[in-house]
Amino acid sequence: MLGIGLQSDKSADEYADLAELAERHGFDVLSVFGDLMYQPPIFPLLVAARHTRRIRLGAACLNPFTLHPVEIAGQIAALDLASHGRAYLGLARGTWLDRVGVPQARPLRRIAETVEVVRLLLAGDDGGFQGREFTVAPGTLLRYAPTRPDVPVLVGTWGQQTARAAAAFASEVKVGGSANPAMAKTMRAWLDEAAPAGRTGGTGVVLGAVTVVDEDGALARRVARTEVAMYLAVVASLDPTIDIDPELLARIQRHVNRREDDLAGALIGDDLLDLFAFSGSPEQVAAQAAAVFDAGASRVEFGTPHGLTPYGGIDLLGRRVLPLLRG
Repeated sequence: MLGIGLQSDKSADEYADLAELAERHGFDVLSVFGDLMYQPPIFPLLVAARHTRRIRLGAACLNPFTLHPVEIAGQIAALDLASHGRAYLGLARGTWLDRVGVPQARPLRRIAETVEVVRLLLAGDDGGFQGREFTVAPGTLLRYAPTRPDVPVLVGTWGQQTARAAAAFASEVKVGGSANPAMAKTMRAWLDEAAPAGRTGGTGVVLGAVTVVDEDGALARRVARTEVAMYLAVVASLDPTIDIDPELLARIQRHVNRREDDLAGALIGDDLLDLFAFSGSPEQVAAQAAAVFDAGASRVEFGTPHGLTPYGGIDLLGRRVLPLLRG
């Protein structure tokens, strides 16, 4: 499967145009990021639902530290209603929450209990829930009928413990910010080792990363270096398959903190770039994605900014990259 991931920083008209374009080209999934201080993803997703008929829609990801499971259940029920049953629920512990004073204790348990509460409410079960993180009193019900009693769940993580727990209840696990085939292979192994009996391969592996494609591959890669710099200091240390000089990461982060994105990007070499972004000509991007699929991924998500412009990038991905991967 192939997907498009959008940052939530656009207008309603832009979301409508991009969603229609992604569906027209045959992408399977349209995700909207739930990064801190950007628009809540439910807004662009509801716009996308009105302008599409087939493509699967979801937030990658909602955060159970900033949203109570009851609110998450309401948002996913609304999206499922608006999309006529095409919603998925993405959850992750998130990052940068220290900036707003939100602690992130016991993330694995919090994610698992959130899934339990959401499923209980969508199913119309009024038996209540007593967890260690959340409580729902008996008799508590949604005051409207959800489209479906359950929706597919995606968990965003780089960690083995969370991945192994998610193997019991998630349809997919997403490694956000990675284009590294070795990470896809590692995540696939973690999930297979932890899968309940008879569920081997039942939880798909999704890799998604900054994507910049253009007919001028060298230009696309220069842009990608700048785009990926702000994420690199966060995600590079999470990849257990690579060893990166911590001083290099510190230098990149210093430039990012000063908003010197060009200088930060200039420190990212070709090999490092290819681990954390899909970038270059259509042929280069297709080859990167094919390597990730060969390593065990079931879905690749091409993330913002997609190209020199969002529309142009998604259009080129649809016209030139998808046929190479599906041919």
